[in-house]
Amino acid sequence: MSAPHTMPSPLRRLVLVLGDQLWLGHPALAGFDPAQDAVLMVEAPGEASHVWSHKARIVLFLSAMRHFWQTLLRKGFPVRYVLMDDPVLDHADTATLPARLAAVLAELKPLSLWVCEPGEWRLQQDIEATAAAANVPLRWFDDTHFFCSRPRFARWASGRKEWRMEYFYREMRREHGVLMEGGQPAGGQWNFDADNRKSYPKKGPGLITPPARFEPDATTREVIELVQTRFADHPGELKSFAWPVTAEQAREALRHFVDQRLEMFGSYQDAMWTQTPFGWHSLLSVALNLHLIDPREVVAAAEAAHRDRGLPLASVEGFIRQVLGWREFIRGVYWMDMPGMKSANHFGHQRDLPAWYWNAQTHMACMKDAVGQTLEHGYAHHIQRLMLTGQFALLAEVSPQQVADWYLAVYVDAIEWVELPNVAGMALFANGGRFTSKPYIASGQYIDRMSDHCKGCRYKPAMRVGPQACPVTTLYWNFLDRHETELEKSPRTALMVKNLQRMDPTERQAMRDQAVLTLAGLDDL
Repeated sequence: MSAPHTMPSPLRRLVLVLGDQLWLGHPALAGFDPAQDAVLMVEAPGEASHVWSHKARIVLFLSAMRHFWQTLLRKGFPVRYVLMDDPVLDHADTATLPARLAAVLAELKPLSLWVCEPGEWRLQQDIEATAAAANVPLRWFDDTHFFCSRPRFARWASGRKEWRMEYFYREMRREHGVLMEGGQPAGGQWNFDADNRKSYPKKGPGLITPPARFEPDATTREVIELVQTRFADHPGELKSFAWPVTAEQAREALRHFVDQRLEMFGSYQDAMWTQTPFGWHSLLSVALNLHLIDPREVVAAAEAAHRDRGLPLASVEGFIRQVLGWREFIRGVYWMDMPGMKSANHFGHQRDLPAWYWNAQTHMACMKDAVGQTLEHGYAHHIQRLMLTGQFALLAEVSPQQVADWYLAVYVDAIEWVELPNVAGMALFANGGRFTSKPYIASGQYIDRMSDHCKGCRYKPAMRVGPQACPVTTLYWNFLDRHETELEKSPRTALMVKNLQRMDPTERQAMRDQAVLTLAGLDDL
């Protein structure tokens, strides 16, 4: 099932290392004895087609896995590595990870299976069922990559009527001593949003130091060829693939960001500009979510940049909040609310995802740019995901399940624990505000303020009716109209509703009529 390696017999422990757990600190490797134990890694075509995955996402996972395999071998670990095109298992009945795991358990007959908790509820259920069917004792390990364990988050959440990231984040800051001065937050405040989140100057962003890039080596080139052949019908391009696939590259990406890009990150973390796919963002979510780099190292490097080099506290705090705050919070929420989160649909939306989410063939300049760069790179930064592709799907009444599957498919850093809460909770409000206080909605004028997209667009952001009406603007007002009673009760959306209620009844009906036309022609926008 892989290149031949001598397996211990009898086999005391088989340690399953999943594709997003690629670090030598893996908790199930503690106490590993090469004379008695072995590692199992599995490439499974079913994981690439569970959702219609972007080619770059498939390449990233497979290349990083193969590089980690090589690392384990150099360090003397016996490894059973099941390749995608394994000659024994490469058929329909054994395309999934559980099926391939079952075959290996039957072959090696380990006395126990050791696994670090996965990043997806589905996989946890599958692994448990597979081990039980094989009558192999299964031992789970907490994922020690994270600052906050699942039980620790559950303790924090217990008894709270509302889950809000800000309060969790402050507790993590205190607990881990990050950006603290004598028990108080550095700079005298927890949050520097007022100093951040600017739009680019009217003339544009100017020169932006590009992120670190890593030319594909022989292993990655081999994987690219495999994916181009085997998954030729999948979305996305591979011409610009340059993501880190090893721990060494991940550390280089961190150094490059902290040294050359972090200073400007805070100011422009919400800014958008045509054909500026990365802005000042770190792109470290890719390496973090595969466990190629430890979040403690990332946070420490950012904190040191402020302490030792005087980088602006606003930028440093804003970045650390994403890693120590939001990333840890979202994971906790995911495991608290699964499996219900997967089917949540607060507004009952059922429309199909517009076809242009897969090909970028839309006249809306903002969506064309965001989806286009997503197909090219497998990446869009957080404001594009939240306030462009995510917000539009909410306003267009698209099924949350279709939207979540799209995000999981097209972004290289997408693993369900991070993707689903951000989509179902933040972008779509599908869980009814479990951990957010309002739907994140805005008219096209917000996009105009934060980007240059509207300048050359056929649609006008200030117009809500007529042939040039911006679909985002029309659907924004329509959303307020449809959910007026609910939204006027919240202090964070009440002002929006008051603006709606000032609208002349004739104008309001014209907006409704325009929305009917817009929703009926989503594929043609």
